[in-house]
Amino acid sequence: MNIQKKTIALSLEAFAKGSLFIISMILFCSIAGGSDQIPAAAQKQPIALTGGSIHPVDGAVIEKGTVLFEKGKITALGADIRIPSDAIKVDISGKHVYPGLIDVNSQLGLVEINSVRGTLDIQEKGNINPDVRAETALNPDSERIPVTRSNGIALACALPSGGVLSGKAALFMLDGWTWESMTLKAPVGMVVSGPNMDVLEKAFTEARAYKAARDAAGKKETPFHKTDVRWEAMLPVLKGELPVWMWANTLPEIESAVEWADREKVKLVILGGLESPLAADLLKRKNIPVVVTPILSLPRGRDDDYDEPFTVPAKLFREGVKFCISGSSSEGNDRNLPYHAAMASAYGLPKEEALKSVTQYAAEILSAADRVGTLAKGKDATLIVASGDPLEITTQIEKMYIQGREIDLNNKQKTLYRKYQEKYRQLSGK
Repeated sequence: MNIQKKTIALSLEAFAKGSLFIISMILFCSIAGGSDQIPAAAQKQPIALTGGSIHPVDGAVIEKGTVLFEKGKITALGADIRIPSDAIKVDISGKHVYPGLIDVNSQLGLVEINSVRGTLDIQEKGNINPDVRAETALNPDSERIPVTRSNGIALACALPSGGVLSGKAALFMLDGWTWESMTLKAPVGMVVSGPNMDVLEKAFTEARAYKAARDAAGKKETPFHKTDVRWEAMLPVLKGELPVWMWANTLPEIESAVEWADREKVKLVILGGLESPLAADLLKRKNIPVVVTPILSLPRGRDDDYDEPFTVPAKLFREGVKFCISGSSSEGNDRNLPYHAAMASAYGLPKEEALKSVTQYAAEILSAADRVGTLAKGKDATLIVASGDPLEITTQIEKMYIQGREIDLNNKQKTLYRKYQEKYRQLSGK
């Protein structure tokens, strides 16, 4: 009898495991084809958006203005500009033009469904992976990308995770056929995920030894050294060309990160930064920026004020610390980026600074301000047309252009909304 029960139990367990596998494969196959939206073609002729309120972000609002762009670049903007005869004129009277929003802490294109392992390409095995490049893992057909851009986010920075040295982050545009065509700038930073300083220091010691051997290559009596892709990837960091992006939330973590960066003589960007206001003097003195992420979260300690995460940006602003705001990539809700900035605005951050925190300041920290983040002649025509303030939840994003290409703002969620709206209309007989 016991043998029969055990056999039945094992059979049920095997069936359950098999069922889970089948379900996982069904989920994987259902998303393997990805989004069916077609990436936009390159801009073929000039486009003029006329009659709207133009918000350059780093300057005064231009009422009843015009933005003209050609071959993916802004060629003019103002209240009275000459429009070429062959330009496509788009009347946006009563609407507002802003730069495309930028999400600095994202897993877009790297993660599709958290519970389906086959859709996760966010990390590699091992603690030391500086040679990992986030852009090469991007999935251009991710269903999450259209959902995110439909709320005004035109660019995102993909961050690898896991281990201690996770790899290099990349800034990409939310439209394109391949990762090559989507990448705007890569790398933008070397991500340090783990707090294990001993492992990190050992890695940097080995990387510096490799650099010394590499610099001595070809000199008399110098032994031959094989190329090591891990330490080769570290060279831009050691030369001060690429910053280290280190996760640090508590005051001890932040102080330790700054002390380490000083010792290693590397550039530093703080990720997270919940208690960064407590280190404001240090961060300002060292000119270390903070990517505050996320805002819409609970306080870390039981005795902390309920609004502690909401007030971090306002405190950094008052102290003169460079910062930007990002959402929570782990939740997969990148589309909520504007509302993280909006909450910071509701808790003390000036409204114009909240907008800059997801546009201009984000671009500056990413070293991409020469191309995106504000509206100006010569910059990429990466912008949105909205019914109002993009940080307001009632605002609708009506148009998006990425390097002059008009982007399809439909997505799977909108399609399902219309589908079931029609279902209930039919059932109700209206």
